[in-house]
Amino acid sequence: MDVEIIDETENPMLHRTDVRFRLTHEDATPSRLSVRDSLAAMLNKDADEVVIHQLDTKYGMKKSVGYAKVYGTSDDAREVEQEYMLERNKITADEDADPDAEPEEA
Repeated sequence: MDVEIIDETENPMLHRTDVRFRLTHEDATPSRLSVRDSLAAMLNKDADEVVIHQLDTKYGMKKSVGYAKVYGTSDDAREVEQEYMLERNKITADEDADPDAEPEEA
């Protein structure tokens, strides 16, 4: 899978860079997570700092075009992105939070 960045736009207010990219793949369209990992490696970022928003492939083609948001830190991503987008990209809430802990009552 080859990733080529088409356009990068800085967004300093949200501590991120908006990236449009072109993807060339051999077989079926790769998963969102594998694209995220490849793009993160290419940009020297941690995978939790990259959120893939869109990945379009025309029928029968081995090329895809996508849109991603690359944040300064994973905390910036958690603060700005909607929950469903964090779930799609497998970005966990906080590593410090215990998922088995029950919420405290007032």
